[in-house]
Amino acid sequence: MPSYTIVARPDDLSKELKFQTEQVLKAHGYEENEASCDTVFVIGGDGTFLYAVHQFIDRLNEVKFFGIHTGTFGFYTDYRDTDFDEFIRIFLSGECTDYAYPILEGKTDNGEAFYGVNEIRIENAARTQAMDVYINNRMLEQYRGTGMCVSTQLGSTAYNRSLGGAVIAEGLPVIEMTEMSGIHHNKYHSLKSPLILSDQCSITFVSDNFAGALLGADSEVFPMDKIRKLTIRVSKDKCVRMLKGRKVDYFDRLQALF
Repeated sequence: MPSYTIVARPDDLSKELKFQTEQVLKAHGYEENEASCDTVFVIGGDGTFLYAVHQFIDRLNEVKFFGIHTGTFGFYTDYRDTDFDEFIRIFLSGECTDYAYPILEGKTDNGEAFYGVNEIRIENAARTQAMDVYINNRMLEQYRGTGMCVSTQLGSTAYNRSLGGAVIAEGLPVIEMTEMSGIHHNKYHSLKSPLILSDQCSITFVSDNFAGALLGADSEVFPMDKIRKLTIRVSKDKCVRMLKGRKVDYFDRLQALF
């Protein structure tokens, strides 16, 4: 029996669409089972989608995400709340296409692993963070500032964009590194501009002291006090599988941001 679960934002509209989705799926023989589901329905915004992905981070290659946005178009959904009937029909008819999107993996010197759909970042609001930056194990620069953000193509329109990073068009196999308030004067210099790299590259940050810094993986944050080294690359064994029923032009999504 096909199984599913639903992750919904806790507002009235999302709750109502969750109820409607449950009723239709049950009527068609689907079983609600979070532990062994095949499909995760996401009802809400892009934040809800990221929350759902992290909730199933250990089963990413086993589940598919299918979303409906209870607002405007999102970057992770093709349907709005007013499209509910088409949303359900497309799924039940099997007309969806399964797309796989890369995610970032950050590994620390103590063996921990963190994953980001949009970005992985280091940020220290308590003091100036000094760190050495390596690209493919080759020293690039000594950086001082608030921190660094490494984003995927999908995440280039999120926090990366607010930092002044470049928006990367859909389908380009790249990652991006963007500074957070770097210090630039006659003693300290770093690249200062965003750096776009192949998705085959790795970026490593090394410091003798990450005290007070936080490691951010999308909306999740973790203390870095005991970390001395973080390497970020595209994950080789995890991706996000999204179901899409119709093609929404990338630039229509982009225009919805401004």
